[in-house]
Amino acid sequence: MQRIRLRYTKRGRLRFTSHRDFQRAFERALRRAEVPMAYSAGFTPHPKVSYANAAPTGTGSEAEYLEIALTEARDPEQLRVLLDESLPAGLDVIEAVEARISGLADRLTASVWELRLDGVDPADAERAVAAFNTAGTVEVQRMTKNGVRTFDARPAVVHLESTDGTETHSSPDASVGSTGAADAAPLTGPTDQPCAILRLVVRHVTPAVRPDDVLSGLRAVADLAPPVPAAVTRLAQGLFDEETGTVTDPLAPDREAATAPTEAETAAAATAPA
Repeated sequence: MQRIRLRYTKRGRLRFTSHRDFQRAFERALRRAEVPMAYSAGFTPHPKVSYANAAPTGTGSEAEYLEIALTEARDPEQLRVLLDESLPAGLDVIEAVEARISGLADRLTASVWELRLDGVDPADAERAVAAFNTAGTVEVQRMTKNGVRTFDARPAVVHLESTDGTETHSSPDASVGSTGAADAAPLTGPTDQPCAILRLVVRHVTPAVRPDDVLSGLRAVADLAPPVPAAVTRLAQGLFDEETGTVTDPLAPDREAATAPTEAETAAAATAPA
């Protein structure tokens, strides 16, 4: 009867939950909130939940998306509040809209990432970023179930920049284009150690290029090796706008369709007496 699309986060310690862990937590939240879920057919019916391009385990995110199918109509905002209250802090449901236009997954063509490199001098990071941006190819390796795979990570990275770590992702550079990043939780405050922040926009291609692949590329082209693991956060994901170089809000078409007048309303307005 109704499909609802949700945007949720993975913050703090909850960034280390796997996608399967989140699925279990979310299905428990659906039961606690008494959501009238539609179920699949067959011997083992399960709630109709569609997950879209989940972030890797260990990375934070301000822009994860899923869609649920209901058997009864519900107000999206009330449903959001109930689900948010039923999930642990850190897994926060921050937006809900009724699905009006098909193809949510088709609108997720790029992601905006932020990488905090503790112990890395911003000047070193800036030199490495410059080397990466000017490189024609950046070959990296990744271990897969079929063995080591080598691929070029450079074409997928459409924007990469370095800052000195004094900025947080609560106010991203507009040139990076990060829809929804204004709701992001601030990064850890400044310390006595040097810290560099990388902002990058990565297309969703095959094979997928992940933030750790970009770090491998920086190591390959400029010998940049952070002394501690990078803190990685996805700020946004959505449709990449070629003209502006930004990542647009994937739920915007559904919100616009919800407020647009129907054909019947338009016809009635045209025939109404002055």
